[in-house]
Amino acid sequence: MTMEINNIETIIDRHGKDEKALIQAMLAVQEEFHYLPEEALKLLSEKLNVPMIRIYQVAAFYKVFSLEPRGKHIITVCKGTACHVRGSNMLVDQVDRVLKIKPGETTKDLEFTLEEVNCLGCCAIGPVMTVDNKYYGNMSVSKVERMINKYIEKEVVAND
Repeated sequence: MTMEINNIETIIDRHGKDEKALIQAMLAVQEEFHYLPEEALKLLSEKLNVPMIRIYQVAAFYKVFSLEPRGKHIITVCKGTACHVRGSNMLVDQVDRVLKIKPGETTKDLEFTLEEVNCLGCCAIGPVMTVDNKYYGNMSVSKVERMINKYIEKEVVAND
């Protein structure tokens, strides 16, 4: 965890050692680790002089924060009325078939997390899903696996 502690120290130095920097520091930790590890929160508490209860209150209040490990890539499927009528349930089922995860779950390799949301605000191009905040409109079951494979292939190329 030494390298991780150094990363957290760098984040704190970048955002300042003041309670006002708490949310920005938490966002940076979330971006670095894809969730808020307990060790990181303890270090934030110590360095920013913020009680742990306050940090957990912030983490619980804002949906962007996760206390559980999440995937490197977040897949979000819109469940709003327009998307639902156009088959968003089938998209969720297809992601489950391809990645073997249900909504709220993360793949064992920590590459993908599947989430559902009430609305993504782009009903005209539904059903809609996002991967890492990139929007994919007019999605169909046949497009889901190709889209996921693009992200898997990017990881293979990046690791070569």
